[in-house]
Amino acid sequence: MATPYTPIQSSALSIAALAAMLTLGQSAQANEALAQKNNCLGCHAVATKLVGPAYKEVAAKYAGQVDAQARVMESIRNGSVGKWGELPMPPHSKISDADLKKLATWVLSAK
Repeated sequence: MATPYTPIQSSALSIAALAAMLTLGQSAQANEALAQKNNCLGCHAVATKLVGPAYKEVAAKYAGQVDAQARVMESIRNGSVGKWGELPMPPHSKISDADLKKLATWVLSAK
């Protein structure tokens, strides 16, 4: 049988869980701002298809693929055509590797 937590331990766990949730929420907002800054949201949205696919469609397509992050980063950096139709996605070669990783992670987390 598990040992019950003391009130102090329970409070500490609650505070840690709240801090983790706030950090994740801020990260998602920061990455949405990064997408806005790089004009991604002119063609994409999280839940609906605009010019390009919705991010939730991208996340579903790459779900479970070990190289998903690298593939999405490559598509953002180099652009693509034919993956989602005939309209090409232009390259975004000036985005840093760190920002590409943040964007790809954010796109792949879309629900």
